[in-house]
Parts: sequence; structure tokens; C-alpha cells
Amino acid sequence: MDNPKELFPVCDEEGNVVGKISRGEAHAGTKVLHPVVHLHVFNSQGELYLQKRPEWKDIQPGKWDTACGGHVNYGETVEEALKREVWEELGIADYVPRFVKRYVFEGLRERELVNVYETVYDGEVCPSDELDGGRFFSVQEISDNLESGMFTPNFVDEYKRLFVDKV
Repeated sequence: MDNPKELFPVCDEEGNVVGKISRGEAHAGTKVLHPVVHLHVFNSQGELYLQKRPEWKDIQPGKWDTACGGHVNYGETVEEALKREVWEELGIADYVPRFVKRYVFEGLRERELVNVYETVYDGEVCPSDELDGGRFFSVQEISDNLESGMFTPNFVDEYKRLFVDKV
């Protein structure tokens, strides 16, 4: 289970830290802006790796989501959080992230400053027990199921925003 007492930075839309908030408060409908990192992992065939969120997650359980996504901890940089999350969730250390975009995402219970990165990676992906597995999806498979409800709203929004015209 996620630790509701874990501390996240509160930030402005430029990413400047202006305070701190607990995970429990950040996800309780306060809509306090806090930073997260996302890494989209493509293989050299253009397929996109997605993780399956476990049923115990407090946000969007059981849905397919961005390969790696996680909160920036209070006192941690975005780059440090990305490196930590990718290692913890996917067991990947030898990748080269490329910054794509930063934007604000507002869901039903939270508001996040999303720092998006992408990489091309053909090595082994070893999803941790923080996840319910994962796999590579073809662009066609994602497109065919984009509105089916199998993906998190955040992934659908981000995929449309960043990759629909690119792939």
C-alpha cells in the first residue's frame, strides 16, 4: 500500500518548490500541485512499453499506464526521481532519457506537474512487485483501445498530447 505520510514537494507551474504536502493530502482532492515524472519506453520497433497498475494503488488501480511514473519526493530533484523510479519500477539503469515536455494534469483527486521523458530501449525490462507486470504494445493496439477504458486517463491524455501525430 502507498504510504499516505510520504512527503511530496508543492510546486508552481514552473516547477519551483513552494512547500510540502503528504501523499494522503495530495490525493485527497486538495488539487495541490505536486511534481511527478513519466518515462515512455519505446523499443527500436516503435512499440511502447506500458505497466499494469496493481489493484492496491490509490489512483487508477488495474489500468495500463505509462511505463514508469512516480512522484518526486520532497528534497529530491526531478532527475533524481526519474532515475529512482525507473530503477524501482522497471529495473532499468542503462538508458538515456530525453526530456519531452512539462505540463499540468488535473484528475478527479489530484493535480500534478508532469515532467515527461522518453527513451528507446531494447534491453530486458523487469517490472517490480510495485506493478502488476507490463509489456510492449504496438501503436495500432494502443490506438484501437485508446477509448476502451483499459488505460489510465492520464496516459490517454498524454499519449494524445505527445505521440498521436508523431507515430
